[in-house]
Amino acid sequence: MQSKEFQFENETAWEDVGNGITRQIYGYDDQIMLVKAKFEKGGVGQLHSHYHSQVTYVDSGVFEMTIGEEKKIIRKGDGYYVPPHVVHGCVCIEEGMLIDVFSPHREDFLKK
Repeated sequence: MQSKEFQFENETAWEDVGNGITRQIYGYDDQIMLVKAKFEKGGVGQLHSHYHSQVTYVDSGVFEMTIGEEKKIIRKGDGYYVPPHVVHGCVCIEEGMLIDVFSPHREDFLKK
């Protein structure tokens, strides 16, 4: 399973995932996936965990990010890493965008 080689923002559908969050799924294969997540102010990424490794870049906005027992305020230009099975989530303080990379890909994101 893999995406097309090129993805264009204006041709990539936004999916409403609730809690003030929409996402676009970009390139992926069985080993990796890139996802853009747009948050409205007050949007909540509920605390959760998964077996994937995750790295995230803050493209815009301000977030209160929880990873395990630690909470930090993160802003444009910041990033974070979430090891597999670690509980994490965020609250959007100022409208923003997160760029997520998962390994392996998030098969649950592809199920319709």
